[in-house]
Order: sequence, then C-alpha cells, then structure tokens
Amino acid sequence: MRKVAFYTLGCKVNQYETEALTELFEDSGYETVAFSEKADVYIINTCTVTGLSARKSRQMIRRAKTVNAEAIVAVVGCYPQTSPDEAAAIPGVDIVIGTKDRARILEYIDDVRTQGGKVNAVSNIMKNKSFEELHIDRYKGRTRAFIKIQDGCSQFCSYCIIPYARGPVRSRPPEDIMAEVLKLADKNFKEVVLTGIHIASYGKDLKNVNLLELIKGIHNVEGISRIRLGSIEPSTITGEFAAAAGNLEKLCPHYHISLQSGCNETLKRMNRKYTVEEYGNVIKLLRDSVKDAAFTTDIMVGFPGETDEEFEKTYKFLEEISFAQMHVFKFSPRKGTPAAMLSGQVDSAVKEERSERVLRLSTENMLKFNMKYIGRTMPVLFEQEVKIRAGFYEGLTSNYIRVLCKGNDSIKGRIMETSLAEANSDYILGEIQSILKPEKAYIGI
Repeated sequence: MRKVAFYTLGCKVNQYETEALTELFEDSGYETVAFSEKADVYIINTCTVTGLSARKSRQMIRRAKTVNAEAIVAVVGCYPQTSPDEAAAIPGVDIVIGTKDRARILEYIDDVRTQGGKVNAVSNIMKNKSFEELHIDRYKGRTRAFIKIQDGCSQFCSYCIIPYARGPVRSRPPEDIMAEVLKLADKNFKEVVLTGIHIASYGKDLKNVNLLELIKGIHNVEGISRIRLGSIEPSTITGEFAAAAGNLEKLCPHYHISLQSGCNETLKRMNRKYTVEEYGNVIKLLRDSVKDAAFTTDIMVGFPGETDEEFEKTYKFLEEISFAQMHVFKFSPRKGTPAAMLSGQVDSAVKEERSERVLRLSTENMLKFNMKYIGRTMPVLFEQEVKIRAGFYEGLTSNYIRVLCKGNDSIKGRIMETSLAEANSDYILGEIQSILKPEKAYIGI
C-alpha cells in the first residue's frame, strides 16, 4: 500500500480542502501517515496570505525530501497560484497545482511516475468561473463539521493577496451543500460551520439564493442543532439578516466580523468598503436582535500611514465595541499588493507596541465576557479531552465560550447542559448537568 502525507498551512478552507484530498487518496488505496514519517507522496497545502506563511510553505517543501528523497512532492494551493515559477524552482518539487484542478492530483502523480519530469498545472485563476467540488464524506476526528460553501474574493483590499490566489467569487450550488448537510445529520454531527474565502458573497454569482436563504435551508434539517458562520464582512448584516438571526434558534450567536481598523482614514487606505460608523451600526443591530451575541474580529496594526492619532482612534473604538476576542496582526508588506508600495511604512517597534496594547485589551475583554456567564447553565457541544487538565474535556457554547468539564469519551459530539462556575480569560470551568435531549450515539469520528 502506498503512503501519502499531508501538511496544511493557513485557513479553515485549506483544512477542509486537505481533508477532501485525503479522502481522494484513501479511496484510491493510499494510507495516510504523519508528515514526519516516510511516505511515497508528500502534499503541502500552502498559504500565502503573508510573507511569513509563504516562507513557511517553502520550508515544509524542503523538509519533505529530507524524510524520503525518492518521494513525489506536490505543492498545492495559494502559494503556487501566486508564485508558480518560484514554487516549481524549489529543489525536490515534482508537481505544482494552484487553487484549481486539485481533484486531478492523482492523475498528475501517475504522469510523474510514468513519464518523469515535472508537472506545472497552475492556470489563470482570474478566469475561473466555476466552483471546484472537493467532497468530504468521513470527517475523521471531528465533532463539528466545516462545510465549504464558496471560493474566491472580489474585494481587493489593498493589503491582501487572496483575490489573486483564489480568483473571483464562485458559490457552491445550494443543492450540493444541502446534500452534504443531510449526510452530516445522518452521521449525528450537531454543528456545521459554514466557511469559505468570502462567505458574505455567497450566491452573488447564482440566481435566487444568498447566505441568509442558505442558512434558513440548513435550519430546517432535522438533527442539525447548530449552524455557525465563519468570518463575515459587515455588509452581510442588514436589518433583514439581524431580524432573521434573532428568530433562527440554530444559528449560533457568534459573529466573527472583520474590522481591521477602527479609523476611517486607515480603512480608506486599506480599501475596506465600510466606515467605523457603519460597522458600529452592524454590531448594534445584532445586539438588539440576538440574545447572548458574541463578537470577535481581526485587527491589523501598523498599516502604512497609521499615525499615533489614527491608532488611538482604533483603540478607542475597540474599547467601545468590547469584542469578546480579537485576533491581532502586524502589517507585513505582501509583494504584489498595493499596500506594499505605500509610503509611510510603520517602524517594527511601533507595530509591536500597538499589537501588545490590543492583545492586552483582548485578554481583558475575554475575561469580562466570560465572567458575565458565571452562574448560568448553557448547552455545550463537547469535542475532545484537554492536555492541561487530566480527565477534563472541552467544548463550546453556541456563542463560542470554551468550557472545560470532567468527563469521558462518551460526551464527545454531544450537547450537554452545563453549569458555568469559574472563569478566566481562556475558558470557563463547568459541571455537566444533563444531555440536552435524547441522542443517538455519535458516529462522526
């Protein structure tokens, strides 16, 4: 039996696509092994969102050949899509595939085995108009199932390489999504997470469907208890969406809404298509409509031209919104983006100081948010045993609070009523009270 090993960098979409490729190989008779083990084929699913992620991709490519010099090495994803010649020139690379035609990877491997040489299958993604189906049936090791509903982005933020790596918006047909959801329900998954490169754009290239209508369709599937959204844009949240969200009990009240900056001048240079005031109105709409809503976001500090005054505007806005958690990034020039050529590049020491301030605020906010729920009893979907406390398992409330409780493998994949007792900024300690409702044994893993 031939062996294949995968290494995945980057986002949830990449992780989904790696799982789909894993099934493709296993269905063709391959055994999947750890990347550190000797394999016949190594697949590196790359990321290029920052210069650091591209460099990490190159490191893993080189590492594969040190484990087995005779192996076939395939580089797929965003890095080769944006730098195909650079990726192909790395010693040891046999196959280069971008963000299209990954389902043909077994064919390319056969070509290398029988004909020798290299395969460079990267094509112009900007001309791609169709969604590439990469199916997952087994979801090994998961208690929550990620479903890729779209690919591509047409926003062209000035700092971002992703539109060039992923191409224009392509939405997955709703009937295909619903078929996957029904399979997941049959396997007793309780939560599905809708993910994509820019899920706010879902349906814009199709007729008579949008993200809200898709959510409503999934909401009607018996057996699915939770629908969670991946990262969304402020434009997703209209009055209609907020009103519907308040009545869709399965839709998790957790919204990761990308902000990047709390200063209008900075947002304009970033080519973000909203103002601070519009973003604040979106948060208010949801807080008025959705009980226990939690808001998380992404913040970029040190964008070119960000003065002390602009940063202080951002910091004040972050204090006003009081996010439950913030992911903080220091601007890193990405070759090929307009922002890399902007004047006013911010000193690295200044970026570090600003990052630390926002991270401290995020930690304070996380503790305050968790403290609000002490004494409550809430449904928790348990996922796995944790290493930090022997005999404890972790799970998530619908609004994304991490909860740790004593338990055993029988609670994995189950939603349990849990009393919340003791909080810190990372998690809440709780005690399981009961299963939320009678359920069949979990068979998703």
